[in-house]
Amino acid sequence: MSTVYIGLGANLDNPSAQLHSAIATLKKITTCELLAVSKFYASKPMGPQDQPDYVNAVAKLTTSLAPEPFLDVLQSIELEQGRQRKNERWGARTLDLDILLFGNEVIDSQRLVIPHYGLCEREFVVYPLLEIEPYLVLPDGRKLQDVSEHVALNNLIALN
Repeated sequence: MSTVYIGLGANLDNPSAQLHSAIATLKKITTCELLAVSKFYASKPMGPQDQPDYVNAVAKLTTSLAPEPFLDVLQSIELEQGRQRKNERWGARTLDLDILLFGNEVIDSQRLVIPHYGLCEREFVVYPLLEIEPYLVLPDGRKLQDVSEHVALNNLIALN
């Protein structure tokens, strides 16, 4: 079993409900066990600002799946919840599920980059991850706590 951390985000069609639905679906996956979920946080969109604010969270799971089949499961959940993949980066979406960490693996393939390329720069990832795993050490040996000291906490608002 591998320990996996997932970033959850949504800004369309009742974002909090989208995250709750995704979490409920993750609990039902027989090849996974959901261990923890952070609070939900509101954050400003990264890209175009003419879209609603996001609701974000981080979940910790264990899985018996390999990284790419696990990605397939996450993408099927996104599609079930109305995700439409467009060629628009950072656009509005009903649900975004990103693999942040997959054990201590480092992957850089055409389909998958782990650790997630934005993990150490995005407040809506760093702080929820720190909430559920305060002593986390990243695959490169850095402590998440140390990383958080360099990530501004400007626009993140805890919702629950």
